Amino acid sequence: MKVWEPLREVVERSNVKRFMEEHGFEKYEDLVRRSTEDIRWFWGNLPSWLGVEWFREPREVLDLSQGPEWAKWYRGGLLNAAYNVVDRIVSMGLGEREAFTWVGEDGEARTYTYLQLKHEVDRLANLFREDYGLKPGDVVAIYAPMMPESIVAMLAAMKIGVIATPIFSGFAPPAVAERLRLGEAKVLVTVDGYYRRGRLVRLKEQADEAVKLSGGVVDHVLVVRRAGIDIPWVEGRDEWLDRAVAGKRPQAEPEEVDPEHPALLLFTSGTTGRPKGAVISHAGALLQPAKEHYFNLDIKPGWEEPGDRLWWITDIGWMMGPWQVMGSQFLGASHLMVEGAIDYPSRGRTWELIQKYRVTHFGFAATVARMLRRIASDLVGEYDLSSIRAFGNTGEPIDYATWMWVMGDVGEWKRPLINLSGGTELFGCILLPSPVVPLKPTTLWGPGLGMDADVFDDEGRPVRGVPGYLVVKKPAPSMTRGLWREPERYIKTYWSRFPGVWYHGDYALIDEDGFWYILGRADDVIKVAGKRIGSAEIESTVTLHPQVAEAACIGVPHEVKGEVIACFVVARGEVEEARLAEEVKKLVAERLGKPFTPEYVILAPELPKTRSGKITRRVIRDLIYGRQPGELSVLENPESIEKIRKLVEEKLGKS
Repeated sequence: MKVWEPLREVVERSNVKRFMEEHGFEKYEDLVRRSTEDIRWFWGNLPSWLGVEWFREPREVLDLSQGPEWAKWYRGGLLNAAYNVVDRIVSMGLGEREAFTWVGEDGEARTYTYLQLKHEVDRLANLFREDYGLKPGDVVAIYAPMMPESIVAMLAAMKIGVIATPIFSGFAPPAVAERLRLGEAKVLVTVDGYYRRGRLVRLKEQADEAVKLSGGVVDHVLVVRRAGIDIPWVEGRDEWLDRAVAGKRPQAEPEEVDPEHPALLLFTSGTTGRPKGAVISHAGALLQPAKEHYFNLDIKPGWEEPGDRLWWITDIGWMMGPWQVMGSQFLGASHLMVEGAIDYPSRGRTWELIQKYRVTHFGFAATVARMLRRIASDLVGEYDLSSIRAFGNTGEPIDYATWMWVMGDVGEWKRPLINLSGGTELFGCILLPSPVVPLKPTTLWGPGLGMDADVFDDEGRPVRGVPGYLVVKKPAPSMTRGLWREPERYIKTYWSRFPGVWYHGDYALIDEDGFWYILGRADDVIKVAGKRIGSAEIESTVTLHPQVAEAACIGVPHEVKGEVIACFVVARGEVEEARLAEEVKKLVAERLGKPFTPEYVILAPELPKTRSGKITRRVIRDLIYGRQPGELSVLENPESIEKIRKLVEEKLGKS
């Protein structure tokens, strides 16, 4: 059953509706079909449709001479992604338009116009070129939260053909060191300190330790002045960023690069072994987010309707940080960056910021939405949230109850939830709806434009109505250009399971009405007596219980059934654990079938989460399997680990 039908006024004023009228498409499905059947037509025309500025037009859209795994795009062309999201906007006469606003946890706020941003980017680009001698292909690492100087550093590197590698500001020194070493970063941009929940995070000290552990690959450390604190200093290596760029010219010529030239080196979080380095090209870094912001989020170009502002709760070190920057700024719109937590210093902080800054597009991970529902649902009616035109969710599947709450209680059924699914190694999405299509709860609708997706069974056959593996049958410009220094690992990870087809590692389902769902990562699939089910599908059912705020469901080894299901739940209010457990088991049995009834329902005070709000099931899984959890610096609440460990020992008899 379809729940949400797009309002006529939403459809009529949408970017995609206008595009379809201009190009003779009656239905969005027809446009998607054409774009996926003829990728040369779609990706070949997309740059001109969006207004990409080339230094030299390409002679060939796509070269598949080395196979789809090593597809090469826009052969013979020259462009620059940073130029297109900064200089191009200024050259259009929009230099005084707002590029972004940053808001500190202490209430400090800074707004940059496109012209101000260009001057700052150019000064730093000249420092990189003239003082540090950086050349195209060198790497600059950014270990700082989402703040103006982080964006300036990323774009300054791109502008001169240097590769930017943003690193999550919550990583501990060993994790940062590994990324510095793997990327062979010559420059590290960091910050003296920043604030989170009223606490000062002294990041420069952690950066120093990371540089030391990296084995000396870093030649220069540029420090952003944020907290104004005393910090350790290495003479000859460290410089304050503001002083270093003070005398530099605010004009810098962009490097005219091949569209395949790397713009971003995005390391995955490394939850399973060594981090993978996704290499995102200038063409990919530009086109995929610009396409998704324009056609799917319906962000209005700044030269048509100034005022659209995107706020995605993320970090510059996660894919969605650079994605927000590249997509919104290519369109000459603006975006919001916020220091600190969503509920500090007040639990209504999120709603306050949306109201104050008239946010038009609000994005999050599903866990963030669940947190807001738990801690600030009663405050929704006290704020004016009418500026929002669309919501976004990504990073994990969203459960039914939370989807309904976002659409109904927050969105008043007037605006869509654009549920996205893709990945770092794609710098964008495989599946997502647009504002002109009907939606079912938790749905992703279907493939994005130009993304020829399918769902395969174990034998590589397309399946409908039963879960399978999400794949992409044709290449796209934003797909990682191999893996950093690891071509064999790239082929093994993405192209070996189904030869010639991109294997994404997600478990997916296309239902009887053609709606697509992500059921979780393929390695989050639980096999109970030979029957497979995704963790996210169980969690979505468990959280339908009115007294369950959050859940993480894990497969526990069982000598007869192979695996049984253990659900760790965070309650809403005071509950009796035994009664709640029985009710949850009954609910799952009724909705998913008796074979999937959880063996254990365990009440937990909190679940381990990243700063972006994603529940980290793998930490719980490691504890269940008796392994020491790795990469704990990604966690917002590392203290939760010992609490879960005690529960595992007490309830499951494992240690």
